[in-house]
Amino acid sequence: EYGDETTLEVDVYGRELARAEISPLLSLCDDDMADLHTVVTTYGATLISKLDSGSAHFLQLEARAFSPTAILVTGAAGFIASHVCADLVVTYPDCKIIGFDKLDYCSSVKNLDAVIDAPNFEFVKGDIRSADTVNNLFKQYKIDTILHLAAQTHVDNSFGNSMQFTENNILGTHVLLECAKQHKIRRFVHISTDEVYGEVHGNIARESDHLLAPTNPYAATKAAAEYMVLAYYKSFGLPVVVTRGNNVYGPHQFPEKLIPKFSIMLSRGKPVPLHGSGENSRNFLYVTDTARALCIVMQRGVLGEIYNIGTHVEFTNRQVAEQLCKHFDRDPDTFIESVVDRPFNDLRYAIDSSKMHALGWQPLVPWSVGIANTIAWYTGDNVTQRWDNATVDKVLTAHPRMGIEIE
Repeated sequence: EYGDETTLEVDVYGRELARAEISPLLSLCDDDMADLHTVVTTYGATLISKLDSGSAHFLQLEARAFSPTAILVTGAAGFIASHVCADLVVTYPDCKIIGFDKLDYCSSVKNLDAVIDAPNFEFVKGDIRSADTVNNLFKQYKIDTILHLAAQTHVDNSFGNSMQFTENNILGTHVLLECAKQHKIRRFVHISTDEVYGEVHGNIARESDHLLAPTNPYAATKAAAEYMVLAYYKSFGLPVVVTRGNNVYGPHQFPEKLIPKFSIMLSRGKPVPLHGSGENSRNFLYVTDTARALCIVMQRGVLGEIYNIGTHVEFTNRQVAEQLCKHFDRDPDTFIESVVDRPFNDLRYAIDSSKMHALGWQPLVPWSVGIANTIAWYTGDNVTQRWDNATVDKVLTAHPRMGIEIE
């Protein structure tokens, strides 16, 4: 019903039989069957002849990589999505890429400079909460794939007017899902966050065995949106894949987040406000690595599955602040000011990304390179080209509140 992609449903127990009986598999597969996509692509016919597909437990694999024809990228003028658009335009030159964004305070069409004139890219301004607008997009461009990144994301804002997070992150996602169902799209990739796990103590969070326990309104709306996405997979067979990512940093991010905010403030000789003790730790992933991961999930991800996207580059907020001070030759004792913490601030996020590694993805940009690129971008004229000074100045505070008015 949802397209003509050739897929295989491989019985879990039959898969083990295949490992013992089909000798070519043994040279291609590691102990965790990490390269099953390659195996099925190469030896699909042999596998089909050997496996019993009658079991209720299946591992779904594509016999060839998914090939879209028209991709809708929501939140396209924002941080991560603008980099995703840049990847897609190059990777799929014969595919139409539609960038869709309502141009909220944190986005900018300038983020799309690299692709705006590409023959296979088109930008459309609009709101994902408008079913009429979204339906018209599907009809006009014959959309068959969605990469859904549009969201309200700043935790501090969610402690102000959390209703806007419900409207954008939950209602907006629901509208997209319903339109996708009606138009029988072939793939819906929903981008979520590692914050849905809540605080992680000791062990890292895995997709299959870690309950969701969000602790702030932002994370709660992202968890709710995930449940809606997966419900459409179960109830209607909508071909969905979900990702949960670490803290992403790099160019194009609105400077309400820690690294760009502190970089700008320190470059101006201003002290930076560190929430609480600053001992909250995060794992950091460079934005181009994130964009590449999302494209790989779109191509190779198993439908109905969830993929953590992360690194082991872990620092406390204080350590990040100290590194930035060192770069700008500022004394941390003078330029780091402890301020009152958020109403609740998760101590640690940490995720296991082995499922992503099995799809062939690994982060490529080391922290030293990524943070240098990021600092250089924010200390040039890129910020003033995208956002007016008054808007930027509003967020260079301890607890900024942007877009908190109830519409």
